[in-house]
Amino acid sequence: MKDNNDETILNMILENRKIALSLLSMIMMFGACEGPKQNNEQEELSQEEFKVDDQLDYCLAQAEKTLQMIPEDSVFPRTIKKGETAWRYVPVEDWTSGFWPGTLWYLYEYAQTEQWKEAADKYTRFLTPLSLQAPLDHDIGFQIFCSFGNGYRLTGNPEYKQVILDAADQLTTLYNPNVGTILSWPRDVPNMEWPQHNTIMDNMMNLELLMWSADNGGEERFDSIAIDHAETTMEHHFREDYSSYHVVVYDRESGEKIKGVTHQGYADSTMWARGQSWAIYGYTLVYRESKDAKFLDFAQKVTDVYLDQLPEDLIPYWDFSAPDIPDAPRDASAAAVTASALLELGPMVGGEKGAKYMELAEKMIVELSSERYQSRDQNSAFLLHSTGHHPGGSEIDASINYADYYYVEALIRLKKYKEAQAKKS
Repeated sequence: MKDNNDETILNMILENRKIALSLLSMIMMFGACEGPKQNNEQEELSQEEFKVDDQLDYCLAQAEKTLQMIPEDSVFPRTIKKGETAWRYVPVEDWTSGFWPGTLWYLYEYAQTEQWKEAADKYTRFLTPLSLQAPLDHDIGFQIFCSFGNGYRLTGNPEYKQVILDAADQLTTLYNPNVGTILSWPRDVPNMEWPQHNTIMDNMMNLELLMWSADNGGEERFDSIAIDHAETTMEHHFREDYSSYHVVVYDRESGEKIKGVTHQGYADSTMWARGQSWAIYGYTLVYRESKDAKFLDFAQKVTDVYLDQLPEDLIPYWDFSAPDIPDAPRDASAAAVTASALLELGPMVGGEKGAKYMELAEKMIVELSSERYQSRDQNSAFLLHSTGHHPGGSEIDASINYADYYYVEALIRLKKYKEAQAKKS
Protein backbone atom coordinates (compact mmCIF):
# COMPACT_ATOMS: atom_id res chain seq x y z
CA MET A 1 0.00 0.00 0.00
CA LYS A 2 1.23 3.46 -0.96
CA ASP A 3 1.77 5.87 1.88
CA ASN A 4 0.26 9.39 1.88
CA ASN A 5 3.41 10.98 0.45
CA ASP A 6 3.40 8.61 -2.51
CA GLU A 7 -0.28 9.36 -3.20
CA THR A 8 0.37 13.09 -3.02
CA ILE A 9 3.27 12.87 -5.47
CA LEU A 10 1.26 10.69 -7.85
CA ASN A 11 -1.70 13.11 -7.78
CA MET A 12 0.62 16.02 -8.51
CA ILE A 13 2.14 14.19 -11.49
CA LEU A 14 -1.29 13.34 -12.90
CA GLU A 15 -2.54 16.87 -12.43
CA ASN A 16 0.52 18.36 -14.15
CA ARG A 17 0.09 15.92 -17.01
CA LYS A 18 -3.52 17.01 -17.46
CA ILE A 19 -2.46 20.67 -17.55
CA ALA A 20 0.30 19.94 -20.07
CA LEU A 21 -2.02 18.00 -22.33
CA SER A 22 -4.62 20.76 -22.14
CA LEU A 23 -2.05 23.39 -23.09
CA LEU A 24 -0.76 21.23 -25.94
CA SER A 25 -4.31 20.79 -27.23
CA MET A 26 -4.89 24.53 -27.18
CA ILE A 27 -1.63 25.22 -29.01
CA MET A 28 -2.48 22.68 -31.70
CA MET A 29 -6.00 24.06 -32.10
CA PHE A 30 -4.97 27.69 -32.55
CA GLY A 31 -1.93 26.84 -34.61
CA ALA A 32 -4.20 25.14 -37.13
CA CYS A 33 -6.54 28.13 -37.50
CA GLU A 34 -5.37 29.38 -40.88
CA GLY A 35 -8.86 29.92 -42.23
CA PRO A 36 -12.19 30.78 -40.61
CA LYS A 37 -13.34 28.34 -37.95
CA GLN A 38 -16.69 27.95 -36.32
CA ASN A 39 -17.17 28.78 -32.62
CA ASN A 40 -13.99 30.85 -32.50
CA GLU A 41 -14.15 32.65 -29.15
CA GLN A 42 -11.72 35.41 -30.09
CA GLU A 43 -14.50 37.75 -31.11
CA GLU A 44 -18.16 37.03 -30.55
CA LEU A 45 -20.53 39.95 -30.98
CA SER A 46 -24.21 39.46 -30.27
CA GLN A 47 -26.71 40.96 -32.68
CA GLU A 48 -27.59 43.46 -29.94
CA GLU A 49 -23.95 44.60 -29.66
CA PHE A 50 -23.43 44.76 -33.42
CA LYS A 51 -23.33 48.32 -34.82
CA VAL A 52 -23.98 48.69 -38.55
CA ASP A 53 -22.40 52.14 -38.69
CA ASP A 54 -19.16 50.76 -37.29
CA GLN A 55 -18.96 48.32 -40.20
CA LEU A 56 -19.79 51.01 -42.75
CA ASP A 57 -17.08 53.22 -41.26
CA TYR A 58 -14.72 50.29 -41.66
CA CYS A 59 -15.71 49.99 -45.34
CA LEU A 60 -15.07 53.70 -45.85
CA ALA A 61 -11.57 53.36 -44.40
CA GLN A 62 -10.77 50.28 -46.50
CA ALA A 63 -12.08 51.83 -49.71
CA GLU A 64 -10.03 54.97 -49.06
CA LYS A 65 -6.91 52.78 -49.04
CA THR A 66 -7.92 51.20 -52.34
CA LEU A 67 -8.59 54.58 -53.96
CA GLN A 68 -5.02 55.57 -53.17
CA MET A 69 -3.67 52.36 -54.72
CA ILE A 70 -5.38 52.33 -58.14
CA PRO A 71 -2.54 52.94 -60.60
CA GLU A 72 -4.38 54.58 -63.50
CA ASP A 73 -7.75 55.64 -64.81
CA SER A 74 -10.31 53.20 -66.17
CA VAL A 75 -9.03 50.10 -64.39
CA PHE A 76 -10.97 48.45 -61.60
CA PRO A 77 -9.83 46.51 -58.52
CA ARG A 78 -11.08 42.93 -58.77
CA THR A 79 -9.18 40.43 -56.63
CA ILE A 80 -6.51 40.14 -53.95
CA LYS A 81 -4.97 36.70 -53.66
CA LYS A 82 -4.82 34.97 -50.31
CA GLY A 83 -1.89 36.25 -48.26
CA GLU A 84 -1.18 39.19 -50.60
CA THR A 85 -1.98 42.90 -50.40
CA ALA A 86 -2.01 44.02 -54.04
CA TRP A 87 -5.18 44.18 -56.09
CA ARG A 88 -5.41 42.62 -59.52
CA TYR A 89 -6.90 45.29 -61.77
CA VAL A 90 -9.19 44.67 -64.73
CA PRO A 91 -10.38 46.78 -67.67
CA VAL A 92 -13.85 48.12 -68.38
CA GLU A 93 -14.75 44.98 -70.34
CA ASP A 94 -14.29 42.63 -67.36
CA TRP A 95 -17.59 41.25 -66.06
CA THR A 96 -16.87 42.58 -62.55
CA SER A 97 -16.12 46.18 -63.58
CA GLY A 98 -19.41 47.55 -62.25
CA PHE A 99 -18.90 46.39 -58.67
CA TRP A 100 -16.23 48.93 -57.71
CA PRO A 101 -18.24 52.02 -58.79
CA GLY A 102 -21.33 50.41 -57.27
CA THR A 103 -19.50 50.02 -53.99
CA LEU A 104 -18.50 53.70 -54.14
CA TRP A 105 -22.12 54.70 -54.65
CA TYR A 106 -23.17 52.78 -51.53
CA LEU A 107 -20.41 54.49 -49.57
CA TYR A 108 -21.64 57.84 -50.85
CA GLU A 109 -25.17 56.90 -49.79
CA TYR A 110 -23.85 56.38 -46.27
CA ALA A 111 -21.26 59.15 -45.98
CA GLN A 112 -23.07 61.81 -48.08
CA THR A 113 -19.84 63.62 -48.93
CA GLU A 114 -18.64 64.98 -52.27
CA GLN A 115 -15.50 62.88 -52.07
CA TRP A 116 -17.42 59.64 -52.47
CA LYS A 117 -19.87 61.07 -54.99
CA GLU A 118 -17.05 62.27 -57.23
CA ALA A 119 -15.20 58.97 -56.99
CA ALA A 120 -18.36 56.99 -57.78
CA ASP A 121 -19.18 59.24 -60.74
CA LYS A 122 -15.64 58.99 -62.10
CA TYR A 123 -15.50 55.19 -62.16
CA THR A 124 -19.11 54.88 -63.29
CA ARG A 125 -18.58 57.03 -66.39
CA PHE A 126 -15.68 54.85 -67.54
CA LEU A 127 -18.30 52.15 -68.25
CA THR A 128 -20.37 54.25 -70.67
CA PRO A 129 -18.99 52.62 -73.87
CA LEU A 130 -20.46 49.27 -72.79
CA SER A 131 -23.97 50.62 -73.36
CA LEU A 132 -23.20 51.58 -76.97
CA GLN A 133 -21.74 48.35 -78.31
CA ALA A 134 -22.83 44.78 -78.80
CA PRO A 135 -22.53 43.03 -75.41
CA LEU A 136 -19.68 40.64 -74.84
CA ASP A 137 -22.06 38.59 -72.67
CA HIS A 138 -25.04 38.89 -70.30
CA ASP A 139 -22.93 40.60 -67.63
CA ILE A 140 -23.76 44.04 -68.98
CA GLY A 141 -26.50 43.99 -66.35
CA PHE A 142 -23.95 43.64 -63.54
CA GLN A 143 -21.67 46.20 -65.14
CA ILE A 144 -24.23 48.91 -65.80
CA PHE A 145 -26.93 48.54 -63.16
CA CYS A 146 -24.58 48.23 -60.19
CA SER A 147 -22.85 51.42 -61.33
CA PHE A 148 -25.24 53.67 -63.27
CA GLY A 149 -28.27 52.10 -61.59
CA ASN A 150 -27.13 53.06 -58.11
CA GLY A 151 -25.91 56.39 -59.40
CA TYR A 152 -29.30 57.26 -60.89
CA ARG A 153 -31.11 56.07 -57.76
CA LEU A 154 -29.06 58.46 -55.63
CA THR A 155 -28.71 61.46 -57.95
CA GLY A 156 -31.43 61.33 -60.60
CA ASN A 157 -28.83 62.26 -63.21
CA PRO A 158 -30.59 61.93 -66.62
CA GLU A 159 -27.31 61.01 -68.31
CA TYR A 160 -27.10 57.92 -66.13
CA LYS A 161 -30.65 56.95 -67.03
CA GLN A 162 -29.93 57.08 -70.75
CA VAL A 163 -26.93 54.79 -70.33
CA ILE A 164 -29.13 52.32 -68.45
CA LEU A 165 -31.77 52.33 -71.19
CA ASP A 166 -29.15 51.91 -73.90
CA ALA A 167 -27.59 48.99 -72.03
CA ALA A 168 -30.97 47.30 -71.64
CA ASP A 169 -31.45 47.54 -75.38
CA GLN A 170 -28.05 45.93 -75.94
CA LEU A 171 -28.81 43.10 -73.50
CA THR A 172 -31.94 42.12 -75.42
CA THR A 173 -29.82 41.30 -78.47
CA LEU A 174 -28.76 38.13 -76.61
CA TYR A 175 -32.37 36.98 -76.14
CA ASN A 176 -33.39 33.89 -78.12
CA PRO A 177 -37.20 33.65 -78.46
CA ASN A 178 -36.92 30.01 -79.52
CA VAL A 179 -35.48 29.20 -76.11
CA GLY A 180 -37.00 31.91 -73.96
CA THR A 181 -33.77 33.00 -72.25
CA ILE A 182 -30.90 35.41 -72.71
CA LEU A 183 -27.68 33.85 -74.01
CA SER A 184 -24.91 34.03 -71.42
CA TRP A 185 -21.73 33.26 -73.32
CA PRO A 186 -21.88 34.10 -77.06
CA ARG A 187 -18.69 32.17 -77.72
CA ASP A 188 -17.14 28.72 -77.39
CA VAL A 189 -16.91 27.70 -73.71
CA PRO A 190 -15.94 24.12 -72.72
CA ASN A 191 -18.88 21.71 -72.34
CA MET A 192 -21.42 24.25 -73.68
CA GLU A 193 -21.80 22.60 -77.12
CA TRP A 194 -21.38 25.89 -78.94
CA PRO A 195 -23.08 27.19 -81.04
CA GLN A 196 -26.00 25.91 -78.99
CA HIS A 197 -27.67 28.29 -76.53
CA ASN A 198 -26.28 28.43 -72.96
CA THR A 199 -27.77 30.20 -69.95
CA ILE A 200 -26.10 30.42 -66.53
CA MET A 201 -27.81 31.06 -63.23
CA ASP A 202 -25.90 34.34 -62.82
CA ASN A 203 -28.05 35.71 -65.62
CA MET A 204 -31.01 36.08 -63.24
CA MET A 205 -29.20 39.03 -61.69
CA ASN A 206 -29.25 40.96 -64.96
CA LEU A 207 -33.03 40.93 -65.30
CA GLU A 208 -33.27 43.91 -62.97
CA LEU A 209 -31.72 46.08 -65.68
CA LEU A 210 -34.48 45.09 -68.11
CA MET A 211 -37.41 45.28 -65.70
CA TRP A 212 -36.39 48.62 -64.26
CA SER A 213 -35.84 50.03 -67.74
CA ALA A 214 -39.29 48.91 -68.89
CA ASP A 215 -40.81 50.90 -66.02
CA ASN A 216 -38.64 53.96 -66.55
CA GLY A 217 -38.95 54.95 -70.18
CA GLY A 218 -37.69 51.85 -71.93
CA GLU A 219 -39.58 49.51 -74.23
CA GLU A 220 -42.29 47.20 -72.92
CA ARG A 221 -40.56 44.23 -74.54
CA PHE A 222 -37.75 44.58 -71.98
CA ASP A 223 -40.14 43.40 -69.29
CA SER A 224 -41.62 40.52 -71.30
CA ILE A 225 -38.13 39.25 -72.16
CA ALA A 226 -37.14 39.31 -68.48
CA ILE A 227 -40.29 37.46 -67.42
CA ASP A 228 -39.83 34.87 -70.17
CA HIS A 229 -36.26 34.32 -69.03
CA ALA A 230 -37.30 33.93 -65.38
CA GLU A 231 -40.10 31.48 -66.20
CA THR A 232 -38.00 29.37 -68.55
CA THR A 233 -35.18 29.25 -66.01
CA MET A 234 -37.65 28.28 -63.30
CA GLU A 235 -38.82 25.35 -65.43
CA HIS A 236 -35.49 23.96 -66.56
CA HIS A 237 -32.71 25.14 -64.26
CA PHE A 238 -33.65 23.41 -60.99
CA ARG A 239 -33.64 19.92 -59.59
CA GLU A 240 -36.51 18.41 -57.60
CA ASP A 241 -35.13 19.83 -54.35
CA TYR A 242 -34.87 23.34 -55.92
CA SER A 243 -31.09 23.39 -56.00
CA SER A 244 -29.86 24.84 -59.27
CA TYR A 245 -27.62 23.80 -62.09
CA HIS A 246 -25.01 26.40 -62.90
CA VAL A 247 -25.67 26.13 -66.64
CA VAL A 248 -28.43 24.83 -68.86
CA VAL A 249 -27.67 24.23 -72.52
CA TYR A 250 -30.60 24.47 -74.96
CA ASP A 251 -30.99 23.67 -78.64
CA ARG A 252 -30.90 27.13 -80.15
CA GLU A 253 -33.43 26.26 -82.86
CA SER A 254 -36.00 24.08 -81.09
CA GLY A 255 -35.53 25.50 -77.58
CA GLU A 256 -35.34 21.99 -76.13
CA LYS A 257 -33.19 21.49 -73.04
CA ILE A 258 -30.06 19.53 -73.89
CA LYS A 259 -28.49 19.25 -70.44
CA GLY A 260 -27.90 20.86 -67.07
CA VAL A 261 -24.23 21.12 -66.08
CA THR A 262 -21.82 23.03 -63.92
CA HIS A 263 -18.93 25.25 -64.88
CA GLN A 264 -17.81 26.61 -61.51
CA GLY A 265 -19.36 24.07 -59.15
CA TYR A 266 -17.97 20.72 -58.02
CA ALA A 267 -20.15 18.46 -60.18
CA ASP A 268 -23.21 18.61 -62.40
CA SER A 269 -25.35 17.21 -59.60
CA THR A 270 -24.18 19.51 -56.77
CA MET A 271 -25.27 22.88 -55.43
CA TRP A 272 -22.66 25.52 -56.20
CA ALA A 273 -23.00 28.07 -53.40
CA ARG A 274 -22.79 31.32 -55.34
CA GLY A 275 -25.02 29.97 -58.10
CA GLN A 276 -27.74 29.25 -55.57
CA SER A 277 -27.28 32.70 -54.05
CA TRP A 278 -27.80 34.23 -57.52
CA ALA A 279 -31.08 32.29 -57.70
CA ILE A 280 -32.18 33.55 -54.28
CA TYR A 281 -31.41 37.15 -55.13
CA GLY A 282 -32.64 36.86 -58.72
CA TYR A 283 -36.12 35.55 -57.96
CA THR A 284 -36.48 38.01 -55.12
CA LEU A 285 -35.84 40.94 -57.46
CA VAL A 286 -38.12 39.48 -60.17
CA TYR A 287 -40.95 39.32 -57.64
CA ARG A 288 -40.22 42.89 -56.53
CA GLU A 289 -40.43 44.15 -60.10
CA SER A 290 -43.32 41.96 -61.30
CA LYS A 291 -45.42 41.44 -58.13
CA ASP A 292 -46.26 37.98 -59.49
CA ALA A 293 -46.79 35.68 -56.50
CA LYS A 294 -45.33 32.63 -58.25
CA PHE A 295 -41.91 34.28 -58.14
CA LEU A 296 -42.23 35.00 -54.41
CA ASP A 297 -43.12 31.36 -53.79
CA PHE A 298 -40.20 30.19 -55.90
CA ALA A 299 -37.76 32.57 -54.21
CA GLN A 300 -38.60 30.88 -50.90
CA LYS A 301 -38.11 27.40 -52.33
CA VAL A 302 -34.63 28.16 -53.69
CA THR A 303 -33.77 29.94 -50.43
CA ASP A 304 -34.87 27.15 -48.11
CA VAL A 305 -32.75 24.43 -49.73
CA TYR A 306 -29.70 26.70 -49.34
CA LEU A 307 -30.43 27.63 -45.72
CA ASP A 308 -31.15 24.05 -44.69
CA GLN A 309 -27.64 22.93 -45.66
CA LEU A 310 -25.52 25.79 -44.30
CA PRO A 311 -22.73 25.13 -41.79
CA GLU A 312 -23.09 26.44 -38.26
CA ASP A 313 -21.59 29.87 -38.96
CA LEU A 314 -23.94 30.41 -41.96
CA ILE A 315 -21.08 30.99 -44.42
CA PRO A 316 -21.22 28.29 -47.12
CA TYR A 317 -18.40 26.21 -48.46
CA TRP A 318 -17.82 27.03 -52.13
CA ASP A 319 -19.93 24.01 -53.08
CA PHE A 320 -22.31 22.26 -50.71
CA SER A 321 -20.90 18.88 -51.79
CA ALA A 322 -17.22 19.78 -51.93
CA PRO A 323 -15.41 16.51 -51.09
CA ASP A 324 -12.98 18.08 -48.59
CA ILE A 325 -15.56 19.65 -46.26
CA PRO A 326 -14.89 20.84 -43.51
CA ASP A 327 -11.50 21.87 -44.92
CA ALA A 328 -12.93 23.17 -48.20
CA PRO A 329 -12.69 26.91 -48.95
CA ARG A 330 -15.64 29.05 -47.94
CA ASP A 331 -17.39 31.57 -50.16
CA ALA A 332 -18.04 34.82 -48.35
CA SER A 333 -19.35 36.30 -51.59
CA ALA A 334 -22.25 33.82 -51.64
CA ALA A 335 -23.02 34.69 -48.02
CA ALA A 336 -23.02 38.42 -48.81
CA VAL A 337 -25.33 37.97 -51.81
CA THR A 338 -27.70 35.81 -49.78
CA ALA A 339 -27.74 38.12 -46.77
CA SER A 340 -28.58 41.10 -48.96
CA ALA A 341 -31.33 39.15 -50.72
CA LEU A 342 -32.85 37.91 -47.45
CA LEU A 343 -33.11 41.47 -46.14
CA GLU A 344 -35.39 42.21 -49.07
CA LEU A 345 -37.15 38.85 -49.17
CA GLY A 346 -37.98 38.77 -45.45
CA PRO A 347 -40.45 41.69 -45.45
CA MET A 348 -41.98 40.41 -48.70
CA VAL A 349 -42.71 37.05 -47.07
CA GLY A 350 -43.74 38.49 -43.72
CA GLY A 351 -44.90 36.58 -40.69
CA GLU A 352 -42.77 34.11 -38.76
CA LYS A 353 -40.93 32.87 -41.84
CA GLY A 354 -40.08 36.38 -43.00
CA ALA A 355 -38.81 37.24 -39.54
CA LYS A 356 -36.62 34.14 -39.61
CA TYR A 357 -35.12 35.23 -42.92
CA MET A 358 -34.31 38.63 -41.42
CA GLU A 359 -32.75 37.06 -38.34
CA LEU A 360 -30.55 34.78 -40.43
CA ALA A 361 -29.53 37.65 -42.70
CA GLU A 362 -28.35 39.67 -39.73
CA LYS A 363 -26.46 36.70 -38.31
CA MET A 364 -24.71 36.25 -41.66
CA ILE A 365 -23.71 39.92 -41.68
CA VAL A 366 -22.47 39.75 -38.09
CA GLU A 367 -20.30 36.75 -38.96
CA LEU A 368 -18.97 38.41 -42.12
CA SER A 369 -18.10 41.42 -39.97
CA SER A 370 -16.00 39.38 -37.56
CA GLU A 371 -12.22 39.09 -37.61
CA ARG A 372 -12.70 35.69 -39.23
CA TYR A 373 -13.98 37.26 -42.45
CA GLN A 374 -13.14 40.97 -42.56
CA SER A 375 -9.84 41.81 -44.26
CA ARG A 376 -8.88 44.54 -41.77
CA ASP A 377 -5.11 45.03 -41.79
CA GLN A 378 -4.46 42.08 -44.11
CA ASN A 379 -5.40 44.01 -47.25
CA SER A 380 -7.63 46.91 -48.35
CA ALA A 381 -10.66 44.83 -49.41
CA PHE A 382 -13.63 44.50 -47.07
CA LEU A 383 -13.74 40.70 -46.86
CA LEU A 384 -11.55 37.61 -47.01
CA HIS A 385 -12.43 34.02 -47.93
CA SER A 386 -14.38 34.24 -51.19
CA THR A 387 -14.07 31.67 -53.95
CA GLY A 388 -14.42 32.62 -57.59
CA HIS A 389 -13.77 29.69 -59.94
CA HIS A 390 -12.57 26.72 -57.91
CA PRO A 391 -12.48 24.17 -60.76
CA GLY A 392 -10.53 26.70 -62.84
CA GLY A 393 -8.07 27.25 -60.00
CA SER A 394 -8.67 31.00 -59.82
CA GLU A 395 -9.66 33.34 -56.97
CA ILE A 396 -9.73 30.61 -54.33
CA ASP A 397 -9.98 31.83 -50.72
CA ALA A 398 -9.44 35.37 -51.98
CA SER A 399 -10.80 38.89 -51.55
CA ILE A 400 -13.13 39.66 -54.47
CA ASN A 401 -14.88 42.90 -55.43
CA TYR A 402 -18.39 41.46 -55.74
CA ALA A 403 -18.18 40.07 -52.20
CA ASP A 404 -17.43 43.61 -51.03
CA TYR A 405 -20.25 45.06 -53.14
CA TYR A 406 -22.97 42.79 -51.78
CA TYR A 407 -21.57 43.07 -48.25
CA VAL A 408 -21.86 46.87 -48.24
CA GLU A 409 -25.26 46.63 -49.93
CA ALA A 410 -26.39 44.28 -47.17
CA LEU A 411 -25.10 46.70 -44.52
CA ILE A 412 -26.99 49.60 -46.11
CA ARG A 413 -30.17 47.51 -46.28
CA LEU A 414 -29.78 46.40 -42.67
CA LYS A 415 -29.23 49.99 -41.56
CA LYS A 416 -32.41 51.15 -43.32
CA TYR A 417 -34.39 48.27 -41.85
CA LYS A 418 -33.23 48.97 -38.33
CA GLU A 419 -33.96 52.68 -38.70
CA ALA A 420 -37.46 51.90 -39.97
CA GLN A 421 -38.06 49.52 -37.06
CA ALA A 422 -36.86 52.14 -34.59
CA LYS A 423 -39.38 54.65 -35.95
CA LYS A 424 -42.20 52.16 -35.44
CA SER A 425 -41.30 51.49 -31.81
